[in-house]
Amino acid sequence: MPLMDTPIMLLLLWAVIGYLLGSIPFGIVVTQRLKLGNLREIGSGNIGATNVLRTGNKGAAAATLVLDGAKGAVAVLLARWITGEDAAQLAGLAAFLGHCYPVWLGFKGGKGVATFLGILLALAPPVGLAACATWAVTVAVTRISSMGALMAAALSTLWVFALGHPRVFVLGVILTVLVFVRHRENIWRIKAGTEPKIGEKK
Repeated sequence: MPLMDTPIMLLLLWAVIGYLLGSIPFGIVVTQRLKLGNLREIGSGNIGATNVLRTGNKGAAAATLVLDGAKGAVAVLLARWITGEDAAQLAGLAAFLGHCYPVWLGFKGGKGVATFLGILLALAPPVGLAACATWAVTVAVTRISSMGALMAAALSTLWVFALGHPRVFVLGVILTVLVFVRHRENIWRIKAGTEPKIGEKK
């Protein structure tokens, strides 16, 4: 974790900016613009890319994945560029919380996987790339999106040290715990063998 030497009010400002960026519900925006229906009434009702895929539009799902990742990365990069590393990490955490608990949707948002990966890519690109690769390989093997998310989060701490970026360890652990919390129902379904695979209806 970087030394928190930025004035507290400036850090709070970046927390608010990060939260607002993270709370943009791109899944809903994309599906509405493409007239794919009410995402809250499709599949799991989640606002993330996996549920957007259940509309049958792969392009919409890909756009949601990229945009949800980008908002986490933008929050980090803006805060780092203007203020510093402490503000960047705080803005990244706030962006993740904004995605998972957006005030505009009654604090019922997504599970934060794409935003998590975007934050890691911005904070420590090698770690982010390793986490993305972990997600991709796991999903390719299991065809279970949540399994990919859990493996990427669980192994991200390993990548932090293996690739020489210990300054993001504390934030990485916090985000990993939050990813697991957001996927607690998926974990139960994985254990029960009832977690739907990509392309299956929930």
